[in-house]
Amino acid sequence: MKIWFVSLLFIATGLAISVLFWVPRVFNRHRQRELLGPRYPLLYFIYVANGPLLALLGFFLLWRFG
Repeated sequence: MKIWFVSLLFIATGLAISVLFWVPRVFNRHRQRELLGPRYPLLYFIYVANGPLLALLGFFLLWRFG
C-alpha cells in the first residue's frame, strides 16, 4: 500500500471525526456528559487523538514521504 494513500486516509478520517464531533445533532454532548459523568473529560482526549492528531499525522506523512 502506498504511503500517500495511507496519509490521505488518515487526513480524511481525522477531518471527518473533527467535523462530526462539532455537529450538535450528530454528537450530543449533554447526553454524553450524563452517560460518562466524571469521566467526561476523557472524551476530549479521545477526540483529540482520533481527530486533529490523526489529520496532522496524515499531513506529516504526506509532506515527509509523499
